[in-house]
Amino acid sequence: MLALTRKKDESIIINGNIEITIMEVKGDHVKLGIQAPKNVPVYRKEIFEQIQKENKEAMQSQSMDGLKDLL
Repeated sequence: MLALTRKKDESIIINGNIEITIMEVKGDHVKLGIQAPKNVPVYRKEIFEQIQKENKEAMQSQSMDGLKDLL
């Protein structure tokens, strides 16, 4: 993991086309601004993990339905 120190209004660039800017710092909360191409999905980690879990459950359900059809 790369750890960087940034101040308010400072940014980092990822892959030449994603910019993450520190918008505000209040206590232990940091507000980030993310500028990325429209084809790059940006999620909070907990939302991303929920999507992954639901996708996995849906694939398993479809697999079971396919097996039932074969029987």
